[in-house]
Amino acid sequence: MEITPEQFSLIEPSLPVQRGNVRLENLQVINAILYVAEHGCKWRGLPKRFGNWHTIYTRMSRWAKAGVLDRLFEALQHHQLIRIKIEAVSLDSTIVKVHPDGTGALKKAARKRSANPAADGQPKFIWLPRMLDAPSRSP
Repeated sequence: MEITPEQFSLIEPSLPVQRGNVRLENLQVINAILYVAEHGCKWRGLPKRFGNWHTIYTRMSRWAKAGVLDRLFEALQHHQLIRIKIEAVSLDSTIVKVHPDGTGALKKAARKRSANPAADGQPKFIWLPRMLDAPSRSP
């Protein structure tokens, strides 16, 4: 899924103007982004023909923060160059960091109980599982 220079001319007004010494043209960056979206590869897995993966990722990240990617994909769909429909989003739980308290780990400074439980007073909380009402049986 790559767009041609003719197709690029249709969506070019939705992109920022390139200034200064730029090694990668916007067309190359868009085609690299579309490649990653189509193949689901990591940025480091981009073929060398697209250029330096880090440069492409950095520009894509800036575009995403500035709202350029939203305008770009709207323009691509408006001109019917690509069709995208997101049906499900999945989050891999191996990348989500959990606080140690959330994992059930023991706390470092556990409160020591005295020899006399009555002197400790009532517990701060009591967990009592409650049963829901039994479903009524219909004849």
